[in-house]
Amino acid sequence: MLFFNLCSENQKEFYALHNEDDEPDFTQHTSFDYPSHVLLDPDAIFRVVGTCNGLLLCISNNLTMEPSRLCLWNPSVRKLVNLPLTDFSSDACIGFGFDPRTNDYKVVIVVNLMDGLDLRIYSLSTGEWRRMLRAGLAPIFALCHREPRAFINGALHWVASRVTDNTFLYFILVFDLGDEVFSEILPPEPVGHTGMMSAFVSVYKDSIALCQKDYKGLLHIWVMKEYGVQPSWTKVLSLPISNQCFVFDSEDIPRVIGFRRNGEVVLKSHGGQLVSQDLESKEIKDLRIIGYKNTFVDPYVESLVLLDKAANRVVTY
Repeated sequence: MLFFNLCSENQKEFYALHNEDDEPDFTQHTSFDYPSHVLLDPDAIFRVVGTCNGLLLCISNNLTMEPSRLCLWNPSVRKLVNLPLTDFSSDACIGFGFDPRTNDYKVVIVVNLMDGLDLRIYSLSTGEWRRMLRAGLAPIFALCHREPRAFINGALHWVASRVTDNTFLYFILVFDLGDEVFSEILPPEPVGHTGMMSAFVSVYKDSIALCQKDYKGLLHIWVMKEYGVQPSWTKVLSLPISNQCFVFDSEDIPRVIGFRRNGEVVLKSHGGQLVSQDLESKEIKDLRIIGYKNTFVDPYVESLVLLDKAANRVVTY
């Protein structure tokens, strides 16, 4: 399945699952609304942060001064868990994944401090948050908190930057969910240096992809052919911001919004039209789906996670 967070003509948010194997029709398997009627704050607007094994991590957009709410949602079994409130700043990075060592799901919040990183880790098995401080790391200037994260090989990945010799250097910050330690992956050249306007990571097959927009008006996609091996970065696609296929206005910045299971990249064109492009043949397919500014796309596998949970915070609807 391919999961979409979309918006209808009346601006009502909804979700849809599409059959990946049904080519070329790409038919819709099912659609559903967010179960706002069972939330602790039914008036909040939620967006999807990530998916893992049939679970969705959602966060409120926090349009007020109230703390953002997080919940884990499994639409397949119609259950969700409202996570306990924990304070974190609006520039925090949020990740979600599965720890195979403990057979547990974890939500991670990372806040950048002057002398290290402040972590909040939620475990589904305990239903509680833990706070950890990681000092002694090389100073990080910024984490790209508003960009997607990638979960692969039991670790979360974000794009981060630091200043060296008055130059911004970009790298990929890695957090292993099992050992709960940080490491770094160097980006390809010249993406890791000046000239980069924005970047984020995504999952591409069994490795990671780095999507980067530069000041020359180009959108680049790099794929790490061998996970963790810096020389294996390979540029697989470069697209101009405005051309015959992709014309974007200031409110619709060109970007990769996901990858299909077959490795095709999903892009959003002018007007919210979603297309997929083969990275080798460069063939473009119209998915006949209209997205909007916060459209989220991710491969999805239906699961029974949360079905056996009886904790107080698990809600059935």
